[in-house]
Amino acid sequence: MADQPLVGIIMGSKSDLPVMEACTAQLEELGVPYELVIASAHRNPDKVHEWAGSAAERGLKVIIAAAGKAAHLGGVVAAFTPLPIIGVPMKTSDLGGMDSLLSMVQMPSGVPVACVAINGAKNAAIYATQILGATMPEYREKIVEFKRQMAEG
Repeated sequence: MADQPLVGIIMGSKSDLPVMEACTAQLEELGVPYELVIASAHRNPDKVHEWAGSAAERGLKVIIAAAGKAAHLGGVVAAFTPLPIIGVPMKTSDLGGMDSLLSMVQMPSGVPVACVAINGAKNAAIYATQILGATMPEYREKIVEFKRQMAEG
């Protein structure tokens, strides 16, 4: 996107991209600039560390982390940044995504990761926009309008 990214999206595998397209589409609909990177906490830990560690100084305000199975990505990212993290647990073939969900919600005290539903990519985008809206009125208004349109059905 042309504007300075405010939301960072990181996913553990390119196989997560089809689900996360709901996230990018929702951010685009809400007019929220984002950046996207694919890096596994287990296969690319140095890349994850460098990306997450520099996120705030690059101007990001919120990070969405999507991962499946062990799903440590959100927690690893949270360890390297002061920014809020929203986890998106990916549905898996083995345990239907319960493995991913439990890995995300069982974070140790002091390393919080908010978590949406399994494959809840769209809600992650909406929640990230709500976080932005806490200090940026233009995004608060986007959410107000979004909710108004939902109410009208």
